[in-house]
Amino acid sequence: MQTQIRYQKGVGPKLASILSKIGIETVEDLIYYFPREYEDRRDPVQVSRLELGKDALIKVEIVKVSASRTKRNFSITKGTVKDASGSIKAIWFNQPFLIRVLKPGTPIYMYGKLERDPYSGEVMFNPRDYEIISSSNSGDLIVPKYPLTEGITQRMLRRIIKLALNEGLKNVHDPMPDPIKEKFKLEELQWSILMLHFPSDLKLVESARRRIAFDELLRFQMGLIYNRKKADEGKGISFGIEGGLINKFKSKLPFEFTGAQKRVLDEILSDMKSSKVMNRLLQGDVGCGKTVVALYAMVAAVQNGYQAAIMAPTEILAGQHFAKIKSLVDDIGIEVCLLTGSKKDTRKETLKKLKDGIPLIIVGTHALIEGTVEFSRLGLVVIDEQHRFGVEQRMELREKGKNLDLLVMTATPIPRTLALTLYGDLDRSVIDEMPPGRTKIITRYVSENERAKLYEFIRGQIKLGRQCYVVCPLVEESEKLDLKAAEEEVKLLKKVFPEYNVGLIHGRMKGELKGKVMSEFLDTSIKILVSTTVIEVGIDVPNSTIMVIEHCQRFGLSQLHQLRGRIGRGSEQSYCFLVGEASSGSAKARIDAMLKTTDGFKIAEADLKLRGPGEFFGARQWGLPNFRAADIIRDEDIIREARSAATMLLQSKVSLQDFGVKFWGSKLE
Repeated sequence: MQTQIRYQKGVGPKLASILSKIGIETVEDLIYYFPREYEDRRDPVQVSRLELGKDALIKVEIVKVSASRTKRNFSITKGTVKDASGSIKAIWFNQPFLIRVLKPGTPIYMYGKLERDPYSGEVMFNPRDYEIISSSNSGDLIVPKYPLTEGITQRMLRRIIKLALNEGLKNVHDPMPDPIKEKFKLEELQWSILMLHFPSDLKLVESARRRIAFDELLRFQMGLIYNRKKADEGKGISFGIEGGLINKFKSKLPFEFTGAQKRVLDEILSDMKSSKVMNRLLQGDVGCGKTVVALYAMVAAVQNGYQAAIMAPTEILAGQHFAKIKSLVDDIGIEVCLLTGSKKDTRKETLKKLKDGIPLIIVGTHALIEGTVEFSRLGLVVIDEQHRFGVEQRMELREKGKNLDLLVMTATPIPRTLALTLYGDLDRSVIDEMPPGRTKIITRYVSENERAKLYEFIRGQIKLGRQCYVVCPLVEESEKLDLKAAEEEVKLLKKVFPEYNVGLIHGRMKGELKGKVMSEFLDTSIKILVSTTVIEVGIDVPNSTIMVIEHCQRFGLSQLHQLRGRIGRGSEQSYCFLVGEASSGSAKARIDAMLKTTDGFKIAEADLKLRGPGEFFGARQWGLPNFRAADIIRDEDIIREARSAATMLLQSKVSLQDFGVKFWGSKLE
């Protein structure tokens, strides 16, 4: 199963290189590369019943075929095909080899769309798929369709998968004990793999998929439960949560915690006081006050002589955290350091302090998990915007200390069952209350012909002392996407608002320049900040009360909600304007959802329905394995069953290696 794909019959080095582009490196990868859909050839459409403009499958015979070239050396292959009900023309462009393949009398399946052409009459232009019917495939009536890459066709991939299954399916080991298969009504593994690739009946596909999905979710759950078990077995740090630094910190806060913040803080501090290792997820909508709750825990760690680290996904967010945390703890005697990829001037000094075990708070990006970073007394790790990091990165930072406490935060609202899937090794706390004094953000949709009115409104708000974000989806002009680039937007706005300073920030800027622009925005010298989605996470400028999102139809719903969360962070009324042309149904649905609610959980629920789990929960984004069959939205029932089975199997002391379980972290003692 682990044989390199180049040695598989019918592959070789050239095709192996192409297959690697779609993640197929071994025979096992090939066998587990499942179709995205199936073509049912049991009931082809008769030629006489074809409808104009509608895709259809026909079973026909080649009557005649000819080839020609245009003056620009562009090849055209014309054919006539027929069945018992009639005949039609088919035309292929720039596929000259077809004249050698499609011989008169050859039976073929053809899939395409019938069109009416003024010169050729009714014709199928460039049929999307065709396959010559032979003795080897005449019985293939339900045909798998796979995701492809350039250089390989459906026929080629089907052929090598069929060869691999014929030769290698017997080598597929099924570690699942019979009692588990019986309890959860699971099909045999080898049968399930075969039926997913080449089903004898479409009704069998779902039960086959369920078995593969169960195995994938089981492995993931076993890894999470094992990690949690190892963490719980380890003796954690018992932090004292009363003392001078904590009292000073509480007295310095310019606000009272909400009831939800107090409840969550009690849960976190209870974990920290106990000798068990804390593993906690802190979930709450944009602006609910997660960071200050996490800071309270970090102050407690420093008070006990330990170092506390907070890791953020971007340098901008890390810089924001650094400035905010420093302003709240500088006066009470806690040192705060910043460690990012671009901050070189103080790096050597900061690394020495961490290695020497000096109690402090360190704020950083991925730079914190680099091999050169050594901690001597790391006691608490806080990870912000957890969905931007994978499980492995979480564990890499955790391994910088011994049995330390872990708090991960996310502003992305996800239902409880999904939280169990994504963060099954963590306890869960939810801040479900917003701080008092925040005004509800007014959200409006603005069409292109209302732009002049929008600019006048912005001018009036700036005169009142407010500031404005303008978000664009691209940095450079693209011929493929008719979008305004951020640079072009700056030029335009400077003409519209010549009396005000217009700034620009985007992801390709160097860290120092980003920091300079943000400083000028914070001190209000920049009145209008044009940005790409780099501001989506973490930027906190209470005086900025207006957000204009250009080409709003190009953004996902959750992304629009995250962007909107950058305003409404002060006591003044805030406004979010969605500008664009909502031509598609899904774009209109996203805009409607934004206009109806500011509740993050409702937004996430609507986004899942609109986009589906594949886009909402991308494996890379969420740190999930690349599930081949499982769907973490649709398979809620399987998730629960897999977790139950994982608990049973771990209690029975099965071999994790037999199940191919990937678990993270080795320093949980």
